Amino acid sequence: MTQPIVVAALYKFVTLEDYVELREPLLKAMLDNGIKGTLLIAEEGINGTVSGTREGIDGLLAWLKNDPRMIDIDHKESYCDDQPFYRTKVKLKKEIVTLGVEGVDPNKQVGTYVEPQDWNALISDPEVLLIDTRNDYEVSIGTFEGAIDPKTTSFREFPEYIKANFDPARHKKVAMFCTGGIRCEKASSYMLGQGFDEVYHLKGGILKYLEEVPQEETKWRGDCFVFDNRVTVRHDLSEGDYDQCHACRTPVSVEDRASEHYVPGISCPHCWDKLSEKTRRSAIDRQKQIELAKARNMPHPIGYNYKQSSSEA
Repeated sequence: MTQPIVVAALYKFVTLEDYVELREPLLKAMLDNGIKGTLLIAEEGINGTVSGTREGIDGLLAWLKNDPRMIDIDHKESYCDDQPFYRTKVKLKKEIVTLGVEGVDPNKQVGTYVEPQDWNALISDPEVLLIDTRNDYEVSIGTFEGAIDPKTTSFREFPEYIKANFDPARHKKVAMFCTGGIRCEKASSYMLGQGFDEVYHLKGGILKYLEEVPQEETKWRGDCFVFDNRVTVRHDLSEGDYDQCHACRTPVSVEDRASEHYVPGISCPHCWDKLSEKTRRSAIDRQKQIELAKARNMPHPIGYNYKQSSSEA
């Protein structure tokens, strides 16, 4: 029986003035340990999700922790039977999670961490404003009971959403959560800078909560979106039933895949009427590449993302 593949989500906000020089040694460490996935590094820290054998993940973590700055890097694990990534990458970034607001630095100030075991009690307090900091397509898959959905399409929209909807003088207690915890570090740092006094965030994010809180005690509803080929995980961290549209990258349910507007790799009910003819042709060409790569057992090309393409234009 083959061993399951270990999927490790990891991050740490820490000043890495030499992050450019770190790229090649880090990439080599990943390749030497047979690791796939992507790690982002910036002056403010490191972030990403990777996968490999138990020995490979342990080897990468040992390499990272050999640097005193990474000794307590946050990491969470889940398991799957098939490799959830196709390539091995290390990318240099301005931010490891992009908020787009100058001066927000979790290394200087951050909200109060809440352990998963204490989260239910906090969010059961009627005075607590519970905000899901993830994007709309992630929230649509699952969220915590009673959470507010900002309906943002990117994290860059979060600051304006907060300014438009909440007041530090009225909203005294704020609790936030995200997939692995990193986005909330930025969000809580930003909100403290805006004058909010009591700002809490779920330590380790949704993934750590699902790992540590029994299902019979859960306040989580639905699946959790993850940024790999599994698309979603259930409360027990097993792979969910969602797929992902290669044209728009939106999660598609079993019901979505039964729609007349779902054409694998080309369109889904969420994007079929939004795609330009140019984008549709690109999606068709990309799907042909995917099928050809699969037939030849070669690396899988990444799906066309018309949302990202239009936002970068």
